[in-house]
Amino acid sequence: MILITGGAYQGKTSYIQSKCAESQFVDGAECTWNELLYAECIMHYHKFIRRMMNTEKAPEILTEILCDKNPNCIILLDEIGSGIIPMDQSEREWRESTGRCGCILAAHADTVIRLVCGIPYALKGELL
Repeated sequence: MILITGGAYQGKTSYIQSKCAESQFVDGAECTWNELLYAECIMHYHKFIRRMMNTEKAPEILTEILCDKNPNCIILLDEIGSGIIPMDQSEREWRESTGRCGCILAAHADTVIRLVCGIPYALKGELL
């Protein structure tokens, strides 16, 4: 598994599009659970987490299952925990859940890459 993380609009999508065919991508904002289980590249995983929280499914448990069932996928996850703490409790819970899921993904990943201003840094493993 490869986890690519970083803030919004830091170049994660451009970076992975240069490495993979776009037909291999699914979008966490709209894909089904089954599509995630067989995807080669999952974009916007943080949006999938929000969708699952809105259906009262436990994103952390689903993330563990995803790691077990699709260990060779590439996952793009926005860092959403920085900045001003939202007043809305559901927004805070989403940030916390996304952080926990990111920790699960990073623990299972062979490679973790963080992008800042379009520059990739290998936090774990080697750059693609």
